Amino acid sequence: MSALTRKQREVLQREAFLLDIARKMLMEHGFAGLSMDRLAGASEYSKGTVYQHFSTKEDLVAALAVQSTEQRRELFERARRYRGRSRERMFAMGVADELFARLSPQYYQAEMIIRLANLRDRANARRSQILLERDRECVGWVCEIIQSALADGDLKLRQSWTPQRLALATFSIAIGTQLGLLNDEALFDGNASGSPYCLMRESVNAMLDGFGWLPLYSEGNYAETRLRILETVFPDEWRRVEPG
Repeated sequence: MSALTRKQREVLQREAFLLDIARKMLMEHGFAGLSMDRLAGASEYSKGTVYQHFSTKEDLVAALAVQSTEQRRELFERARRYRGRSRERMFAMGVADELFARLSPQYYQAEMIIRLANLRDRANARRSQILLERDRECVGWVCEIIQSALADGDLKLRQSWTPQRLALATFSIAIGTQLGLLNDEALFDGNASGSPYCLMRESVNAMLDGFGWLPLYSEGNYAETRLRILETVFPDEWRRVEPG
């Protein structure tokens, strides 16, 4: 692959700069408060320059979502390669999602806003396709782990359930927790509910225990499992989340 020219590098750097500003704007003002005019004013680039990078507001927001999913994908890819029983590998995927939310809260929460706005069908076709492929890829990896659990006898699904349905149910809990945090942080204040990440972890694993997926979270030492995953799969990220 040939190296990028100076001009190409400058274009990529400018686009990344514009996306950083747009993400902060999205977090502060919501989808309705984000506009191409505001982005141009905040970045001190002309509106024409902004349109060279993003054809519409929806295309801009889709670009933010692509950035988010690419970061998440890298963590999920590492988690799926974790060596352990299927339930432990599933747990590693949850650790990856938690790390992404804690290390990149603006990326994660901006993605939630984007999903609520249901923008994929109104975005640039190329970016829309990337979003669809990334979502399918992550769900596919979780389905692979579930299928491995079925093959090993660690999990038996009820007749109406499929690996795809269980994977989507797991993602729904994670996304629902993040949406609750996004809409009302006070929901997670105090000792009653604990941190949102703890709640998300406990909720997902309570559901998986309900399906009888061995080894059960309620009976195993998953605190040790979590520590082992952090030390072996995500050592750099773990130091950033819990320095010292």
